[in-house]
Amino acid sequence: MTEPPATPDATEIAAMIRRKQITALEAVDDAIARAEAMQPMLNFLIAPMFEQARTRAKSGALTGPFAGVPYLIKDMYDIEGVPTRWGARFTEIAPIPTASCAQVKAFECAGLVLIGKSALGEFGWLPTTEPLAFGPTRNPWDLSRTPGGSSGGSAAAVAAGVLPMADAADGGGSIRIPASACGLFGLKPSRRRLIGDQHPAGGIELTAEHCVSRSVRDSAGLFAAMERVGAEAALPPIGAVTGPSKRRLRVGYVLGSIGGRQPDAEVRAGAENAAKLMEQLGHKVEPTVWPLDGAALIDDFLKLYRSAALEVAGLARLAINPKVVALASLALKSIGLLPRGIGRKPDTSALEPLTLAMAEEAAKLPAGELAKAKAGLREYDASYDDWFARYDVILSPVLLQPPVPIGHIAGDVAVETLMARVFDFADYTLLHNIVGAPAMSVPLHWTTGGLPVGMQFAARVGGERTLFELAYELEAAQPWANRRPPIFAEGRRQ
Repeated sequence: MTEPPATPDATEIAAMIRRKQITALEAVDDAIARAEAMQPMLNFLIAPMFEQARTRAKSGALTGPFAGVPYLIKDMYDIEGVPTRWGARFTEIAPIPTASCAQVKAFECAGLVLIGKSALGEFGWLPTTEPLAFGPTRNPWDLSRTPGGSSGGSAAAVAAGVLPMADAADGGGSIRIPASACGLFGLKPSRRRLIGDQHPAGGIELTAEHCVSRSVRDSAGLFAAMERVGAEAALPPIGAVTGPSKRRLRVGYVLGSIGGRQPDAEVRAGAENAAKLMEQLGHKVEPTVWPLDGAALIDDFLKLYRSAALEVAGLARLAINPKVVALASLALKSIGLLPRGIGRKPDTSALEPLTLAMAEEAAKLPAGELAKAKAGLREYDASYDDWFARYDVILSPVLLQPPVPIGHIAGDVAVETLMARVFDFADYTLLHNIVGAPAMSVPLHWTTGGLPVGMQFAARVGGERTLFELAYELEAAQPWANRRPPIFAEGRRQ
């Protein structure tokens, strides 16, 4: 069993509360104090819920494996009485939710105490967290750099020691990318594995919810608490994974990205070291290639994202064009704007230039193109399954570069330049969302300049046990939890 980090993780904080070494209120107050200290530097917090959190912590009614542990939730989920903004300006007019979503209720059943909502980029389109509505979130390893995205607010807070783990959601890499950029552990589960709202993009479920954390056991423990069971389970439940396996794995090693790009020299060094570490641990590693046409995959994936942007634009102008109700997917209806919008065609005062540009591109698609893109993406399921007839896991980088500077990838950059920069930074993570398979970012490398670089390990659909067991082994072989960035919140107990 991996030793707990010197800075208590969520599992240890819950144990301290059960042992009555601290109270839930003390744990929450400590996290709030750290959040208040770090927010001016990092800008990770969109909606503080401090008084609600204190009331819940004092209630005496907390149960579950993480009873009393403070937590942040990404600002794309409804909490009763708290605005849901999705990183956007026009959502300021949205009604305040009158009920909490299923994911929030499951967190509360696990005993977590929500202290606020964390930042994301506008609608999570980009692999950074720089919404024009709220300003950029910064990386505690280097304040001039991005923490990744779109779950960058959660990742920045956890990396800076505000709290031990926080909510993240991944529709194209948004758990793994910020985990890589912030030196954290982040596992994207299989499709429909965990309790939580699903968010289809163009009719295909891409998004899976989980967390970013400093320790593997926190992620595995929350996974067990949130796993769908019984009639709701889409896959056979795996329960709690508590340590490594003795099984040695067949590992396929991919260095080039899905789009055919080669990684930065520092990322390459990290990937090569990870492959060597796997061999030293007794796993069999061999080179392999992506089982797909990378250009076609990216093109079809972008068509889905653009169609979702068109739905957003339709919701924004809904008040003067009721026909656009037909465009609104169930996912975007959850924003809460129906039946009112801004009452005019949205412009850059309502939506970022990228969102508007994607909506315009989607509107120009010939009839049948979106359906063709969906069909093309579904064809990757078989080739992905065939890949895992030869391998147990696939190793690759998470990103092509270490964390990029603030402003390099943001919604107001000229669209052609922006998209080139996006795919020079990130595309290793797309396939797993398309096929609904699990993949994780493991913090195994730091650059000579001190920036974290995560390595991605992917498994077959339903293969989370294999990934968690491997993560425990890697955590023991090359510990990371006690590495602290230059910006780190000191607390009484964390």
